[in-house]
Amino acid sequence: MEDTFVKIIRTPIGPLVLEGSNEALCSISFSPLEKPDSEVVPEILKDAERQLQLYFAGKLKEFDLNLAPGGTEFQRDVWNEVSKVPFGETFSYLDIAMKTGGKTYTRAVGLANGKNPIPIIIPCHRIIGTDGKLTGYAGGIENKRWLLLHEQSLAKGKTLF
Repeated sequence: MEDTFVKIIRTPIGPLVLEGSNEALCSISFSPLEKPDSEVVPEILKDAERQLQLYFAGKLKEFDLNLAPGGTEFQRDVWNEVSKVPFGETFSYLDIAMKTGGKTYTRAVGLANGKNPIPIIIPCHRIIGTDGKLTGYAGGIENKRWLLLHEQSLAKGKTLF
């Protein structure tokens, strides 16, 4: 079993807990309960912190990190499609369902999106209701709105919702 390391970072939307191995980022969680940083923090977590800080500063639109999100094959398929949603844009759950199995998969896509272990980097905040409304987000709707508005302001003139 591979060691798991923890790095807490401060962001405009609150503290984020980064967890990973020596090789890959495995999760990001929104947590008011802070865990202590690991005694040794591998380069992957330092790089994730650097890229996230650049993202929040408006200087990074695409992440380049080795990810290991786990999950079922279907969940990974959904997260792969979610990762393709361009910065500053949104897709609906139906859009993702059509790419992963058909319109009857909309609810399953919503459930998979809700279990995304690496939010922001796998941009599940960019997935909204077909009617354009913001729906559930593990980090809270306020953070989803903040992330979308942050990206919208940098995408120059695109209206998201």
